[in-house]
This record gives sequence, structure tokens and C-alpha cells, in this order.
Amino acid sequence: MEQRVDRVVLADGTTVAYARAGAGRPLVYVMGWLTHLRLSWELPAERALYEALARGCRLVRYDRAGSGLSDATDRPASLEFELEQLGAVAAAVGEPFDLMGTSMGVPVAVAWAAAHPATVRRLVLYGGWARGGELSPPGVREHILGLVGSHWGLGSDVLTDIFAPDADRSTRAELARYQRACSSAATAQALLALSYRLDVSDRLAHVRAPTLVVHRTGDRAAPVAQAATLADGIGGARLALLPGRSHLPYAGDRDALVRVVRRFLGLPVPRRRADGLTVRQREVADLISQGCTNREIAARLGIDERSAEGHVERIRLRLGFRSRAQVAAWYSERRDRL
Repeated sequence: MEQRVDRVVLADGTTVAYARAGAGRPLVYVMGWLTHLRLSWELPAERALYEALARGCRLVRYDRAGSGLSDATDRPASLEFELEQLGAVAAAVGEPFDLMGTSMGVPVAVAWAAAHPATVRRLVLYGGWARGGELSPPGVREHILGLVGSHWGLGSDVLTDIFAPDADRSTRAELARYQRACSSAATAQALLALSYRLDVSDRLAHVRAPTLVVHRTGDRAAPVAQAATLADGIGGARLALLPGRSHLPYAGDRDALVRVVRRFLGLPVPRRRADGLTVRQREVADLISQGCTNREIAARLGIDERSAEGHVERIRLRLGFRSRAQVAAWYSERRDRL
């Protein structure tokens, strides 16, 4: 699956980049804090999430202004500005859509659905909140904001540990670098401050779309109590609690999240083997067990090295392992049964 990147222009001339992947009815995906359409598509774990969501539908994501491929901006971060950007992307979609918000994208999606009920078929809210001021004590918020603003490198490391505690050390390092590549320290600080200010509790009762609220019970960035607030405030909303500590939707048990979301949206939930691997992934696991490097795997299978790296990462994530050695041991033990 590939993505196509396009752009919309706001009234003030700011350009917002958006990407489409898959085909079918649209699913507009409002991402969290910092994003980068190109780099996220190159990160195996994150791309695997988007490809899984996009099967049978058209996934539309965008970089908010100041982040990723979108223009930098001098406009202050605000809910109104967030809704203006979502509105421009919605106009480009040109038809009613399913809407999914994650993390900071949840209050934005709630506000949009409440104000524009005719545009939203179904609403999915993952890892979000109704009241940003309740995410953490004031002292903690001030410390993190100060750290991001004064030492973006250390700040991104700290936030990665909060967002993806279940990831291994190399993955956390990659995620921290990814955050720094998405935006400047000043933009990161401004958007994080907006996260803490967002409060859509008074808009919940105005949401009319069928709604699914999904949350991991051990989420360290957004307390699970905020999920209950969202579900209780939106009439008829369904609350689905999943085990796990990772805030990022593509970290931890990504497949469980995808199954819950696709089932709610009425999309097919693909059946899979008990081991959870595709035929190609089993081929790659076999080569890992033989001690092959990514380059050697690529040569043996006639694919490029980046594709081989992506297969290895997806296998590791799907099986819940932290290293290639664990994959190799797992496959060697089961080779005759797979």
C-alpha cells in the first residue's frame, strides 16, 4: 500500500499537507501532538497501523500547521485553528466520513463532530481526554513544558518514555528522533501547552454520531478516567478498554486496537493464523533464525533492504518480542509446526 500526499491552503495562505492511503469510504484520522506524514510512513510500526486501518477504506491523515510537511505558522495554537485545518481537509474529502481522533486529536474530533454532525458517520476516540487540565498535576505540566522548550532533545526522550514505555530502547530512541524531526522546540511546546488547555466537556452532549471510545488501561499520558468521561458524556457511546501502558496507538498490542476499531466501523476484520504471521513474515522469520542480516534477507527474497527491515519490525511487534534473538529462538522451536 502506498500513500499520496496533497495539500490544502487555509484562508491566510498557510499550506496543510494531507495524505491518502487505501480506497473506499473515507476515514479521516486526526493525529496527536506532533506528526510527519513522510517519516511516519517510513516508521515500520506506525505504517503497519495505518495500512491495517486503510484496508477497505480511504485513510486520510494530515500534518497540523507547524509540524511535518505542513507550513510553519506564527498563529497561536488554539482549538479554533485546529478546527480550521480539519475543516480544510474535510472540504477536500468532499463527503461524509468516519472520523478517528487519537491523543490530542480526540478533543479536536469531538469538537468537530459536535459542530458538524452531518459530516460524521461514526466517531472513534483513542487515548484522549475531555479536560486537558486533568492529564497531570500543574507542577508536572510546567516541568515538562519547560523541558521541551529549553532542551528539546531531553524533553523528547522523557515524553517517549511516557508515550511508549513498552517499546525497546532502540525503538524509543527512534521515536524520540522522530519527534524532534517533526517540529521545532517552540512549536512542540506550544502544541503541548494546547493539549493541556483543551477542554471539550461542554461539547460532549452535542455529539450525535455513533461513538467508540478506546483506551489502554495503563496509559501513562492520558488517565483512563478521561476515557470514562468521554463515554459518559456522549450519548450511547461505547467504551472499550484494552490492556497496555503505551499511549501511542501503534505501540503495544496494535492488532487488538485495529480489530476493535475496524469492527465498530463495519470493516472486515481479517482472520489470521494462530501465530499471527503472514506467509512472507514466516519466510523472514525463518531467515532470521538462520542468522541472516536485513541485507541478506533482502537479497534472498528479492526485496529492498528497507522492506526487509519493515518485515522484521512487524514480526517483532506482532509477536511481542524485543529482539531478533527472541524471534530466532521462537521460530527455531516451532519450525516443524509452521
